[in-house]
Amino acid sequence: MAAEPLTSPKIVGKARPRVDGPLKVTGRAMYSSDHHFPGMLYAVPVSATIANGKIEKIDTATAEKMPGVRAIYHQGNIGKLFRVSVSFGDLSMIDETRPPFEDDVIRYYGQYVALAVADTFEQAGAAADAVKVTYRREEPNVERELGVERLAGVRKKGGSKPEHLESPKVQSERGDPEPAFEKAAVTLDATYLLPAETHNPIELHATVAVWDGTGFTLYDTTQAVVNARNVLAQMLGVPKENMRVISKFLGSGFGGKLWPWTHCALAAAAARQLNLPVKLVINRRSMFQCVGHRPLIQQRVRLSATQEGKLTSLRHEYVNHTSMLDDYEESCGEGTPHMYSVPNLRVTSALARRNVGTPTSMRGPGAVPGLYATESAMNELADLLKMDPVQLRLANEPEIDEGTKLPFSSRHLRECLTTGAEKFGWARRTPAVGSMKQDGLTLGWGMASCTWIAKRFGCTARVELRDDGTAAVSTATQDIGTGTYTVLAQITAEKLQIPVEKIEVILGDSNLPEGPVSGGSMATASVIPAVMAAAGKAAESLLGVAAKAPGSPFAGSKPDGLAFQDGKVQAKGGGEGVPFGEILKKAKMRGVSGQGSSDGNFLDPKPQFSSHSFGAHFVEVTWQPETVRLRINRVLTVIDAGRIVNPLAGRNQIEGAVVMGVGMTLFEQTQYEHGTGAPINSNLADYIMAVNADVPKLDVIFLDYPDLHLNEFGARGIGEIGLAGISAAITSAIHHATGFRARKLPVTIEDLLGAPAQA
Repeated sequence: MAAEPLTSPKIVGKARPRVDGPLKVTGRAMYSSDHHFPGMLYAVPVSATIANGKIEKIDTATAEKMPGVRAIYHQGNIGKLFRVSVSFGDLSMIDETRPPFEDDVIRYYGQYVALAVADTFEQAGAAADAVKVTYRREEPNVERELGVERLAGVRKKGGSKPEHLESPKVQSERGDPEPAFEKAAVTLDATYLLPAETHNPIELHATVAVWDGTGFTLYDTTQAVVNARNVLAQMLGVPKENMRVISKFLGSGFGGKLWPWTHCALAAAAARQLNLPVKLVINRRSMFQCVGHRPLIQQRVRLSATQEGKLTSLRHEYVNHTSMLDDYEESCGEGTPHMYSVPNLRVTSALARRNVGTPTSMRGPGAVPGLYATESAMNELADLLKMDPVQLRLANEPEIDEGTKLPFSSRHLRECLTTGAEKFGWARRTPAVGSMKQDGLTLGWGMASCTWIAKRFGCTARVELRDDGTAAVSTATQDIGTGTYTVLAQITAEKLQIPVEKIEVILGDSNLPEGPVSGGSMATASVIPAVMAAAGKAAESLLGVAAKAPGSPFAGSKPDGLAFQDGKVQAKGGGEGVPFGEILKKAKMRGVSGQGSSDGNFLDPKPQFSSHSFGAHFVEVTWQPETVRLRINRVLTVIDAGRIVNPLAGRNQIEGAVVMGVGMTLFEQTQYEHGTGAPINSNLADYIMAVNADVPKLDVIFLDYPDLHLNEFGARGIGEIGLAGISAAITSAIHHATGFRARKLPVTIEDLLGAPAQA
């Protein structure tokens, strides 16, 4: 059922500075590792120096005698930890829900094998270095070739398992792609490779664990306080009510902090054994080993079309590497079935096991790498057809989601494409490679479409009206740097019609009413219905107080004869309103509250609509072949993501995603050394990311069509869609300028040195 629209919002939809900004710029915002308690100890893990094999012996004798050392924990003395039984909402990435130190098998380089705990961080680090571990080493497998070509022929029914590939399956299918491809006038068969990428937020993963004798309080770097509570309570063997997880501020996560990791359980277990608070902050090297990454992905795309550009078939096959324990699937084909109209389609996936840590969600999991392949293939097909790539996409715009046979709740991709083309000046593009010049440089223009799922999780929220004329809204979600504090303040202020400055937002504590994870670009859409319901109930309670409280100017009235409007109580027939704070003071009450809940639809087995956001990127690069100097000069992105609650924060999200896409396309890759299996560029000097000098001129346009399928404001998420498709647009522009066709990322100087001669 679609939400009842809120007409003419006064606060939602307006640009608003971050309400938590002053805390951050003055240093008063407390991040997880900022917490300190009397008697606190420090923990440093001991990491495996092989990627495949077994532990034969751990010698802790020297380390245990060092100054300040309280304990060296390992498989023999860590205490009882339990495997986790998970369902959606209780997700874990701790080695397939296994507790740390469960066995003596080493499955990836850097795997934790022991934990040193001492009075100071320096003492703990020295003790960790002194632990001697003897291994029986076996050859690791970190091979980049994943064998996507072996997926050809996999069907829903029948067919044998491709050699060396795990869990092959058809994700979506319609029609019969093979004969359509064979008969087509124009065909494309291309394979695309994306390297492993590593999340590198400024804030390192950290846990400060406090044990009070019966339960835990964990100050943790998490994008999901409720999920972390649920998972860690199971692993540590305590009731959920005896586990509290707090994450008031996060120095970003990009998906890497969605789930609990091994260090969380280790810090808590040590705190319980020693009965003292324990702080564990992992180092930058371990960020590349033990807390996830976007996996290495190989994709094969086969397209066929008529001479007029109508698609006749699409096959999208992909393989991603995963760890030896976990079946992590990147879901690269999530957007493929609904993106374009094509009668014959098959999306197939498989896993390839490697001696690496478990991959995990990284900003835009699935759609970001998937659209790099399919949108690149569309651009290549346009070149084969000698057709404008914008026109090719417009010619294959679907009427419905052909994968689910459902209508779209809202889809304005066509307008994204036409608006973007007009604002960018696309009509001036000449298609020949190297044919556009400006100021002595060669220009390259490229574009791509993008999409991202639009769903919501379940949520409960509480709103309190206070006697000082302020209000508070609380829910156990968290602000990961995207502006959730500000968005909740705007939503609550809109419903109550009081200034944003009078709203206190309370987040990041699992003891609050249960809220959603901050992932999938779903937090905003998820909290809106619950907060609106809670604010409405708080207002109802206030009207009841106004009608009954002695001394109230409305005493003796019926509550249904009163109205709450612009922060005041007044008679429905009119008359002067009284601020709600005064009503509460007359009633001698500190406040009234209301609680509201809303269901999620993320796993709805019978959805009524196909709900997604859409967009289009247009990119200009400059190319100077004499010096092999390539620069991304400007990017225009048009986004259709429902109503934008805060355009200032929204634009920031898209800009940040585009810059991350620059890094993905030109710089980022985690490199594993074949002999040891170690990530060898595991630092911020050798893992290259985009910096200020690489950032182009950015322009963001929001179409702002409310999609009332999800909530009263018609808002959808925007955290990830800006990264989807941008790499395909950039590589298309690179080809237009240089003639080099990028089918693997990142594009390097060595690639461009071999670029064809210019037109």
